[in-house]
Parts: sequence; structure tokens; C-alpha cells
Amino acid sequence: MIQRIQSIWFFLASFFSGALFIFPLYAYTVEGAMGSSLLAARSEYMLLILAATMTLLPLIAIFMFKNRQQQKAMAWISILASAGFIAVMLMNIQKLKNAVPPATNDNFALPGPIIPALAIVFLLLAISGIRKDEALLKSVDRLR
Repeated sequence: MIQRIQSIWFFLASFFSGALFIFPLYAYTVEGAMGSSLLAARSEYMLLILAATMTLLPLIAIFMFKNRQQQKAMAWISILASAGFIAVMLMNIQKLKNAVPPATNDNFALPGPIIPALAIVFLLLAISGIRKDEALLKSVDRLR
């Protein structure tokens, strides 16, 4: 019905989630291996699925502006996917640290690990915008 600021928040959430396919999440070195290795969203199957979900759902939600309840539901599902992405990323990093031989010279490759948190913030802002639109429509309906 009303398409406003939440479309921008959904687009930014999708844009930053799409950046997960570009930026690595974690850099590490394994003893006996030449050079350093990178953990990226595209290198692990579960991270790839969650990153794709985090990217596509906000884009789809932009075009569902006539159904605000579905928009909110998609935003919440995308938030859950982002939280799941963070959890799977941390589990994979812990698995690398506990591997034989263990990963050394390891550190987070910024901005990769920050991106899911930014996506969550933008999705929460989109939900806030949807709630404001619902309140505006209720107030307009009362005037009729």
C-alpha cells in the first residue's frame, strides 16, 4: 500500500548481505601449507545457503509492499538467517582452531564478519518503518 523508507532499509540489508559473497570472513594459516587460507561465505555450503537467503529475502520483501504482514515475516526470517549465519561462521572458525594441525596466524578479515550485524540493523529499521506505516494507516482509517 505505502512504500516508504523501509524499501531503502530492505535494499541496504540485501546489498550488504550480497557483499558476503565478495569479502572473506576469516583468514588463517595451516602448518605445512603454503600461504594463508580464507573462510568465505562461498566456500562453505551452509554459509552459502544462509548468505543467499539473507540476500534474496529483503529483495523480495521490497516488492511485497501491499502485504505488510508478509514483509515483516520475511524481515524476521532474514534476521533469523543472519543470526544463523553468524552462528555457523563462529562454529566453522572454532572447527578450524580445533583442527589437526590447528590454524595459526588467524584473524577476522574485516569487513566480512560485521556485515551480518549490519544487515540485522537494517532489517530492524525496515520493521520499524513498516510499523510506522501501519500506525499511519490506522490513524487515517479512524478519520474516515
